[in-house]
Amino acid sequence: MLISSLSNPRMKYIRGLRHRQERDETGQFFIEGIRIVAEAVQMGIPIEQLVYAPTLLKSAFAQELIHAQEELGVSSLMVTPDVFKSLSLKEGPQGVGAVLRQRWEPLNDLRLHDARYWIALDAAQDPGNIGTILRTSDAAGSTGLMLLGNCADPYDPGALRASMGAIFSQRLLKASFAEFIQWKQQHGYTVVGTSGAAQHDYRAVRYPRPLVLLMGSEREGLSHEQQEHCDLTVKIPMVGRSDSLNLAVATSIVIYEVFSQAHPTDSSTASTVTKFV
Repeated sequence: MLISSLSNPRMKYIRGLRHRQERDETGQFFIEGIRIVAEAVQMGIPIEQLVYAPTLLKSAFAQELIHAQEELGVSSLMVTPDVFKSLSLKEGPQGVGAVLRQRWEPLNDLRLHDARYWIALDAAQDPGNIGTILRTSDAAGSTGLMLLGNCADPYDPGALRASMGAIFSQRLLKASFAEFIQWKQQHGYTVVGTSGAAQHDYRAVRYPRPLVLLMGSEREGLSHEQQEHCDLTVKIPMVGRSDSLNLAVATSIVIYEVFSQAHPTDSSTASTVTKFV
């Protein structure tokens, strides 16, 4: 059956998933585009419903993907181009999307093992930053992202776009800052924070494992009280007129130093860093 009405109840529901309140209440979110839908399938993420517009589908790969999912019994809705465009936030929609269920882990069940490291964000407000950090986290071998306090939604369309599919490879959890500190103290995990006033250059310390890299909000950074809960704070040196860096950029710089210490290209540089215990 071809859905041609913009007021179809299911289409109205999917359009509603643009809004955080609807995503929070239903636990679902909507993705669109060949690459991200294929990424979800390849990562084994269950698809609750496919939506596609046959006349917009120009890719044989996408057509085969839809057929394979339907053969597996995945629910699908066939819609007209106008209906699909009403769901899309892209200028040139590719004609395929999917409704998925959000994946969250409880903080109390989380245990850090071996050489694992996580990124924690406190009160990060920009969905694009969160998506970019997810993408960097995946690239640099981080396990996942902890969202503390009043953070933007990683399932926001802007965050999904920026993550380039990393939303499916990264583990996610949310908690209050107080809950995070209680968890840290209970298990004795190391937390490294960032501050422009820190004494240590981010390149001049040895990052232990397991580790949580704690980053503050875009506007305020980490408060003095939050820094006191860190085992170490580091700074990124700057020599220009700017007094701060974009949150996603700053996170990427530090997390790649953590990555480089785990994957050194030149062992002769190991003696130049200060051991942190």
